[in-house]
Formats: sequence, structure tokens, C-alpha cells
Amino acid sequence: MTTEQAYREYVTASLERLRRTAYLLCGDWHLADDLTSTVLVKLLRHWKRVSEMEHLDAYTRRMLMTAWLDERRRPWRRESFTDRLPDRPADGADTDQRLDLLSLLSRLPPRRRAVLVLRYFCDLSVEETAQALGCSEGTVKSHAARALESLRAGLNEGDPLWI
Repeated sequence: MTTEQAYREYVTASLERLRRTAYLLCGDWHLADDLTSTVLVKLLRHWKRVSEMEHLDAYTRRMLMTAWLDERRRPWRRESFTDRLPDRPADGADTDQRLDLLSLLSRLPPRRRAVLVLRYFCDLSVEETAQALGCSEGTVKSHAARALESLRAGLNEGDPLWI
């Protein structure tokens, strides 16, 4: 199998997972697509070396996390969010709860949000999350605890100024 075929197979198998992870990090499908594209281009550039790695998915997640944090630092990305969505689906409370949760996630600081996404969406252990973020396990635990506390407070109070 050629390196190009191996790359295509990897991208085909992991594209949707990468997009969902990127969306949970940034809360915007368009930005999630941009982040995913950026990561896949960088991955292609180094595919010969990277394809031999034992934990390719972890490496790709780390690339995605770094790309998102870099994007957040760019001055033109500092957008202001509103409480009202332009379009609301007609179906019931399940969608409203999901939107509430995404709204609460968007208010978390980037590192805490990253910890929650990696720990509870990507189902990484504390050790794997610490390694992906380049921090200690204690930092992961404290960020997770504080982020969950903030989410609970936001869900209970319904107050937009809960952080």
C-alpha cells in the first residue's frame, strides 16, 4: 500500500470523529471544519514519519487541540456571542438541553473545555488527557472538577453570568 493510500484510509476512518471533537472544542461547525482541514494538511505533510507512530489518534487529537488553541489566540477570532440563536428547531426539550450544554461549554475557559472534551467525549484517562494537553494529572483533575462545578452551577441557576 502506498503512503497516499494509507493516508486516505486513515482520514476516511477518522474524519467524522475529528470533526465532532473539533466542534465540541469550538462550538462552531464552520470553524470545526477549518480546524480539521488544518490538522489534516499538517498530517499529510509529515505522513511518512507520523504514520509509523504507535498512537496516531492521540497525536492527531493533540494536533487538533493545538490548532484550536492557536486559533483562539488570533485577535480576529475574539467574537462576542449572543444568548439568542437565529434559528431554533421545532422539536422538544432534548435539543434545548443540548444547546444549553453547548452554551455553557462555550463559556468555559479553553483549557477547562479541552479537559472536558478529552475526558468525557474522547473518553481519555486522566493520564492520557494530561499527556495530550502537556500538563500534570493534578491539573487535569482540578480543571475537570472546576469545569463540572461551573456547568452544574450554570444548569441550576440559568444565569448567564455564572463563571
